[in-house]
Amino acid sequence: MRKGFALVSVLIMMVVLMSLLTAYFLLTRVELGTTQASARQTTGFYAAEAGLNLRAEEIRGKFLGYGRPAGTSPSPANPCQGSNLGSGDLACKTYSLSGRTVRTYVVEPPGNPQSVKIPPGELYENLEAQEYRYSLLSEALGPDGQTEAVLEMVFKSRLVPLFQFAVFYNKDLEILPGPDMTLNGRVHTNGDLYLSTGATLTIQGQVSTAGALYRGRKNDSSCSGSVNVFRADSTPRGLDCNGGSRRLFAQKDVVDWGGRIQVGVNPVTVPAPEDLDPDPSKTYFSKANLRLVLDLHSGSPVVKVLQASGFDDTLATTNLSRCSGSISGKAVGSTYSFYNNREKRFIRMLEVDLQALLDCLHNNLATRLDDFSNGGLIFHLSVLGPDSRGVNNYGVRIRNAARIAPTILGAPRPKGLTIVSDQAVYVQGDYNRNTDWIPSAILADSLNLLSNKWDDTSSSLSLSKRTAADTEVNAAFLAGTDTTGRTEGKGGQDQGEYNGGLENYPRLHEDWSNKTLTYRGSFVSLNQPRHVNGAWCGTGPSCNIYNPPVRLWSYDTRFSQGQLPPLSPRFVYLRQERFLRDFERP
Repeated sequence: MRKGFALVSVLIMMVVLMSLLTAYFLLTRVELGTTQASARQTTGFYAAEAGLNLRAEEIRGKFLGYGRPAGTSPSPANPCQGSNLGSGDLACKTYSLSGRTVRTYVVEPPGNPQSVKIPPGELYENLEAQEYRYSLLSEALGPDGQTEAVLEMVFKSRLVPLFQFAVFYNKDLEILPGPDMTLNGRVHTNGDLYLSTGATLTIQGQVSTAGALYRGRKNDSSCSGSVNVFRADSTPRGLDCNGGSRRLFAQKDVVDWGGRIQVGVNPVTVPAPEDLDPDPSKTYFSKANLRLVLDLHSGSPVVKVLQASGFDDTLATTNLSRCSGSISGKAVGSTYSFYNNREKRFIRMLEVDLQALLDCLHNNLATRLDDFSNGGLIFHLSVLGPDSRGVNNYGVRIRNAARIAPTILGAPRPKGLTIVSDQAVYVQGDYNRNTDWIPSAILADSLNLLSNKWDDTSSSLSLSKRTAADTEVNAAFLAGTDTTGRTEGKGGQDQGEYNGGLENYPRLHEDWSNKTLTYRGSFVSLNQPRHVNGAWCGTGPSCNIYNPPVRLWSYDTRFSQGQLPPLSPRFVYLRQERFLRDFERP
């Protein structure tokens, strides 16, 4: 009896154990399946997210060079399947990521673009921008073809004109004036920012840097003077040195400025230096009202007009020839009489008498001087020779431009003027005087200013023979600037070879002692010069280049009031509005 009871008990225990083992096996299998499914979903999620980021970057890239995405989206029912693919920049696009097939497409809602003012509290607050809104959708398919993740990102692409900044650099920015200087606008750099002075430097606008912020110099470790940045309540607060040494400021060190100083922000996408080239695929060349080149390839230098395709416009060149020849009293010509002491060479110049050129365009080329399709006129000026793509001795000189207007009675005046060149530009004499101001900009490889007293016959003589006179220039500048230590970032610190700083952005060639250079505009530098390599070496007779002027400089606030030069360059940045997974959608 007992044996029978024991046997039954053993059998019951075995059944219970088998049940437990079966339950454990099933539970383990379910958990393993759940873990594997979760891993697949996680991998699919990140693959779909990567697809969103890739597609967003492509959309942002379309806005560079004044383009914008074009095309049609696939219809919402079964998108990216069969023939439902859409077209152009909004169409379905497939990526292979992390062993997944990722399908993406773009939806553009109605209402693009909108002119907006960036809201308070955001970086770049109160700046004017064009805003485009898009939805990106991304679906990740696993190796078995099953959907693992569906994501949607709604974002805004903002295009912000660069000339709304007093100073905007895409490289290390050094502001190190000797005398007092006040900057009455915003300062931004995609690189590192160095602030020092021999006296007092005051910045009244917001300061932002995508790199590091240093109080002191880059070329050595010293720090001097007083640097003040306005806080949110418009009161100045000083950034102190570390004794007499350079000091690094992190974001936690500048909280007292109430957001008026931002360190380590995301860099923004800016135009490439190649955008200034005489290339039909580039916006400035293709949209220009006039494309002039000094052709050095065959015999004597010849000034030509080019078509938007890049080919010679022989009829326009013939008509222009009625206005060309010797620069004296003529619209365009060529000289080889300017000696650049910084580059240590004579410069082959394309000479432009701006008022005479406007007269010529009105009389001989029947150009609408009041064309406002791009905000005003755009002139692309260049020198085409054997060394155009490398370091050279080429240049474009603009003179007789104190008033940017034709002299012909009844001829219309330009609404604005942007002059673009891939080579060095030299502005001689007053330019766009304030009493006759129009929105104006000069975009060049490097930017040189010559006073009202400049004479080429003295250019190769000693500095004492090149005495400047008071001069006024009102235009936004975009040009290349040298790099201290020849290296951007921390690797260029303490290497000497100071680049001259913002205070020497415009290259000078005269003794400006006790003479005033009045300037209103905006300083933008996106790169180093590609076609000149003469280094800044300081002032005085030892360099024989220049002595500094009395700098009466200010940001032209009219640029922040909608009065921008034609086709003003812009930076692009994205701002995410929503990020949704498939199960989060309503």
